[in-house]
Amino acid sequence: MTLLGETTSPQLANAVTQKGPFTLLIPLGSTEQHGPHLPLDTDTRIAVAVAQGIAKKWPQRSARLVVADPICISAADEHRGFAGTLSVGTKVLSEMLVEIVCNAGPEFERIVVINGHGGNAYALRAATDTCSARQRPLEVWSLRLDNADAHAGRVETSLMLAIAPQLVRLDLAQPGAPEPLTELLPKMMEGGVGAVSANGVLGDPRGATAAAGTRLLADLIDDAVNQLTQPQRRTENQTQPEYSVND
Repeated sequence: MTLLGETTSPQLANAVTQKGPFTLLIPLGSTEQHGPHLPLDTDTRIAVAVAQGIAKKWPQRSARLVVADPICISAADEHRGFAGTLSVGTKVLSEMLVEIVCNAGPEFERIVVINGHGGNAYALRAATDTCSARQRPLEVWSLRLDNADAHAGRVETSLMLAIAPQLVRLDLAQPGAPEPLTELLPKMMEGGVGAVSANGVLGDPRGATAAAGTRLLADLIDDAVNQLTQPQRRTENQTQPEYSVND
């Protein structure tokens, strides 16, 4: 696995000369509250884990991969009011992604964002449209788990127990808003997560386990590899609704 941040410019140039250009994976996360028990960089850590997992599992017959350092501050306005949350908003995030993609050199023949935060969906949609119009395509894989709790619940807590267990405070884990996301969404669109959950949790993190998180992470990596290696799937999971499993 090649990590872009640990590679020198001549090393990358020589590798391209010898074997051709790379596919660039850009993990996109968020810095936002995840209840009283999970760290602010939860979405970023999940995105990085998926991106690095893709690189390790990538078929050797396919193009080579390089994993960029993550984008850690994104569109998280829905978590405004909770301490530690940082956001650049949808417009700035979209413009930043367009600049990254359109200014990337020919050493990257393909650029894919590995998105760990559902609130980035509108920015990603706008960025992919703009990049397409400029004939410099941007691809997106977004975390998607059907029938999962929405935020800082059992799913994300299990994933974090598998990825960074030392950062999970299970002793502080509390249930949040129990209602289905479809019922919470109208209030959330008006007042953010704080309008429906005082502790910032949507779901119930109790019962989360590292074993479940390991299985979930493997499933996410498999899904991403399948999407990125099967042309017919590349447009199926480009973006997500604004509030989803990793908002």
